[in-house]
Amino acid sequence: MRAAGKAWLMWAMAVVVYMAAAFHRGSLAVASLEATNRFGVGPAALGTFTVLQLLVYAAMQVPTGLLVDRFGPRKTLFMAALLMGTGQVLFAVATSYPLGLIARAVLGFGDAMTFISLLRLTSAYFSARQYSLVVSFTAALGGLGSLASTVPLTALLNSAGWTTTFLITGLVTAGYALVALRLRDTPEGPAPRAEPAKLRTVARSVVHSWQVPGTRLGFWVHFATMQAPAVLSLLWGFPYLVGAHGLSEQAASSVLGVMVIVAVVSGPLIGALIGPRPELRMPLVAGYLVLEVLLWTALLVLPMSAVLLGVVFGLLALGLPLSAIGFSIARDYNPISRVGTASGVVNVGGFLATTIAAFGIGLMLDLTGSFPLALLIPAALMSLGIWRTAVWWRRARAAIFAAEARGESVPVRIRQRRWDSVAVAAS
Repeated sequence: MRAAGKAWLMWAMAVVVYMAAAFHRGSLAVASLEATNRFGVGPAALGTFTVLQLLVYAAMQVPTGLLVDRFGPRKTLFMAALLMGTGQVLFAVATSYPLGLIARAVLGFGDAMTFISLLRLTSAYFSARQYSLVVSFTAALGGLGSLASTVPLTALLNSAGWTTTFLITGLVTAGYALVALRLRDTPEGPAPRAEPAKLRTVARSVVHSWQVPGTRLGFWVHFATMQAPAVLSLLWGFPYLVGAHGLSEQAASSVLGVMVIVAVVSGPLIGALIGPRPELRMPLVAGYLVLEVLLWTALLVLPMSAVLLGVVFGLLALGLPLSAIGFSIARDYNPISRVGTASGVVNVGGFLATTIAAFGIGLMLDLTGSFPLALLIPAALMSLGIWRTAVWWRRARAAIFAAEARGESVPVRIRQRRWDSVAVAAS
């Protein structure tokens, strides 16, 4: 087989694990109402399923990078598929709330190991020019995995029931771990094994990454753009559409499907737009954040038809591909030796915000039973994210202008504005 064909084959085998991760991550969304009855829990306890899974995911970002460096993507993708399958099988048979939590935690461990492993394998098989295109395809196919967790999963749950549905999906995923073992870390074979990293060295790398204004900006961009669409698509969108707007389960699944389709289609388009013109990244983020505030306000105060809800949810979904801008900003302003750590730091931003929003909505529903009041939690996080994004956008710009004044080269040249003067003076 030619080198190009082998590269695409290895990528295709690996991307299936990522599609499975996206499917399992969103699988609770359409099953949330049934989960409430199965485990006999209220909204806050239901939200804890997603909170725990996302906390595990966020906490595992830096350790996963170390695992991939130590053992290579082949072994980590094998473990990811095995853990996700095991977690979903446990969820299928769980009837007690504690076992359900354990199952989602195991699933979160497997999910957390997937994306970074896939990126590492992709970088080994494709050139720098091909890399961005392949990553765009990867994100799009991950979206197809998410799409399968909406209408198709709802239909399977309605026909086969909880246990059979999650047992089938879990066993298929665990079985695919054997296919992942046929991957090769690099075209030449196993990846070189890194030495075990010392905790002090890792902590120092995280601190140094966090001190870079570009990393801080990337963190808050990810925080501000991801949390609202993520909390809807991963857990609360489905019960909100059914409970607050009276949509049928099929109609609610279709609205969530619109979110996934928009994210899948817009991701490559956004990548193609900002690839040659990275100076457009932050104006796009700023435009979305203004739109996000308007859309969330509309959800809080206006009655809506299913069609209008599909439009609103679809526009909100643009935040998911736009959140990836945080990674590219952090990559630009960190040395290559710290890009992996900086990416992990940025990734924590969106998942931390989503975790807080998911738990906060559940707690507010337990206290008040009101979705409009519960949706104020993401609104508050949205405000925090927008404020901190604005602060670090100005500070990052000030750092760029200061570097240019010292005669240093900068990754992206931007034009100084009047509102930059204070930030530059303060720097």
